[in-house]
Order: sequence, then C-alpha cells, then structure tokens
Amino acid sequence: MNNVFARLASDFFSTIVFLAIYLLSDNVLLATGVAIASSVAQVAYAHVKGEPLSFMTYASLALVVVLGGATLLTKDPRFVLAKPAIAHFAIGAIMLKRDWMLRYMPQAVVDTIPEYVTFAGYAWATLMFVLGCGTVGIAMSGDMKLWAFYVSFVLPGAKLAAFAVQYAAFRILVTSRIRAARA
Repeated sequence: MNNVFARLASDFFSTIVFLAIYLLSDNVLLATGVAIASSVAQVAYAHVKGEPLSFMTYASLALVVVLGGATLLTKDPRFVLAKPAIAHFAIGAIMLKRDWMLRYMPQAVVDTIPEYVTFAGYAWATLMFVLGCGTVGIAMSGDMKLWAFYVSFVLPGAKLAAFAVQYAAFRILVTSRIRAARA
C-alpha cells in the first residue's frame, strides 16, 4: 500500500508542488515556475539513479513544460490549470478499452461477475471525462481558489466515492451469485 501512495505522489509531484507553492505565496507564476523546475529535477534525478521512467512520466513532464511555459509567457494561469483535465481525458480514453479492469480484480470477481466489471470500466471512463470537463470549466473561470479546492478535494473525493460504491456493489453481487450457485 505504501508503494501505491509513493507512486501516486511521484505521478502528481508537479501538481502537489504547484498547489503548495500557490497556497503559500498566492502567486500563480511563481508556483508554475517552481512546478516546472521540480518536474524537470524529478526526471533528472530518476535518470541519475538509473530508475526506469514510464511513458506517463514523460507525458506529465511534457505537459508541465508546455502548459507551464504557455502560462509563464502569457501570464494566463488557465494553461497550467488545464493539465489535470488533459490527464483525466487521456486516462478516460484508455479506460474505454473493453475489460481493462479485469486484470485488477480478484479472481472471485473475474469468475463471478465479469459483465459488471466491464460496465464498471466504462463507468470509470465516464467519471474521468466528467471530472476532466469540470476541471476545464473551473480552469476557464480563472478562479484559483476554486480550482485548488477542486483538484485537492473534489477530484480525489469523487474517485474515492466511486471506488467505495464499486467495492460495495461488487461485494454484494459476488456474494449473491455465490449463494445462488450453492442453492
């Protein structure tokens, strides 16, 4: 479990740095510059340590540099604020692949309710698109405090709520199917 949180912190490092600097300084341009520098430093550090880097790491770096650079050049924060939306749209598109969730499920779920897992995979894709659209809408408003609240609490909260609903539903479905098979 610690590995999961470390991986998430690594994947969202530049966003975490951006939020922290912005909340401390109330300066979008400073937060953007520090986020770009920290993202570049993170990748350079991984190279020095000889750690393999995933496509997502390079994609995140490219987004931070391009969108952050556009924010610094135009002094318009909406570019850097759109980064989480792009990530959500990309993840949502990947989640449109049929049965992508099956490999993450316990064998009892795969054997008992694979059709519900497929449906849940599409529901997750839909959630990613909806959250991405929400991020774009808030980014376009330019309200930094609302955006900071949205990416800090609404995005993770919606995903945690969806996970809890899915867990409860799968548990009920698997249990009822196993009981029905025994009867």
